[in-house]
Amino acid sequence: MSDTVYPRSPRETMCGWAHLPRYVDKIRLFLAGRLHVDYLNNFGKGFDAAWLRASGLTHDEFIAVVKGTVTDGEVADWVLRTVKKTEAEKEAHREGMFNYPKKDDVAMQERLRTRKEQTGMAHRDDIRSFVDFIDADEKRLD
Repeated sequence: MSDTVYPRSPRETMCGWAHLPRYVDKIRLFLAGRLHVDYLNNFGKGFDAAWLRASGLTHDEFIAVVKGTVTDGEVADWVLRTVKKTEAEKEAHREGMFNYPKKDDVAMQERLRTRKEQTGMAHRDDIRSFVDFIDADEKRLD
């Protein structure tokens, strides 16, 4: 995927929300026609959808917000004005992401194992979550 522009890590935060900067990047790339095909099937789903559920927004609504802004600061200002969630709610979202899949979720543990095999990372015992996998796949985690 040498022509891929990677969105930021799901670990990065904006307004206390993990994954939000990555989602903003994906929207901006999509609007510019530059979101790599590998991201299209999961655009607005997966961790994007988890953030949307936690924030109380819809995918289309948030695309319109990002489309109407130029900078991350403008997006952050809108989120701070509009999304009224507690720090505990933001932390619950972050913990849910960073610990996904849970150890007892056999189906998703198998999916993670399969994704690691498909990308030549089956030997990587340090990849224990999909956030770890994303960062390793996008060359941020050695």
